[in-house]
Amino acid sequence: MVTDPLPAASSPTGPDYDGADFPGWLPPGVRVYAIGDVHGCDDRLAAMHAIIVDDLAAHPVANPLVIHLGDYIDRGPDSAAVLERIARPIDRAPGLKVANLMGNHEDMLLTALGGGRREEATHWLRNGGGETLMAWGLSWRDPPASWEAGIPPRQLGTMRGLSIAQRIGTYVFVHAGLRPGVALHSQTREDMLWIREPFLSFDGARECVVVHGHTPAHEPTVRRHRIGIDTGAVLGGDLTCAVLEGGDVAFLRS
Repeated sequence: MVTDPLPAASSPTGPDYDGADFPGWLPPGVRVYAIGDVHGCDDRLAAMHAIIVDDLAAHPVANPLVIHLGDYIDRGPDSAAVLERIARPIDRAPGLKVANLMGNHEDMLLTALGGGRREEATHWLRNGGGETLMAWGLSWRDPPASWEAGIPPRQLGTMRGLSIAQRIGTYVFVHAGLRPGVALHSQTREDMLWIREPFLSFDGARECVVVHGHTPAHEPTVRRHRIGIDTGAVLGGDLTCAVLEGGDVAFLRS
């Protein structure tokens, strides 16, 4: 399913928009395609990249950027293929840049690898890590200290090189969200990767609009301070991409 990425209205509309004046904007000539939580659904991500390529061909722009919002691994069938896909340029899209952000699931795995403690490994496994190990031909029965040797170096390097957040215009792109009442430069890594409340229900003014995943919903959520685009691809929902240009917001689905 694809919605028009260049709606005429300057404020977003949709099934979960609260109707408030919308402060989000990007500099002229910039278009951002922000993609929500993939969780090993490589077929959905491949389809989304193809939709974006077609959209750019139909509506060229000077500075297009894809931002993946994290949670590439766990729960789904092919985490290894997703990591390979986000590490390389998107086919047939010269000039399209890609930025990859950290999700809490990559953070859990890297913590387990770095600490080597069974409790950290168990925490990751309880959150879907077993499927990721299987994608690498590993087993949860193997000692955690042996896992790193079985992960392809390119994929491990991709995860270790992920950014935590990116700001463009009045948007901040981050996996989970930001803590209300805390300046952007003072946000903690834990909140940016893990927060739900009080971020989700916050209704006050803030310095930016946060584009995030992490908390699944049936439809994209648009509020004055946030756009949530985890629509549960691994749970049978769509993979959602927010298309941001100027002051406009629209969505692509795969």
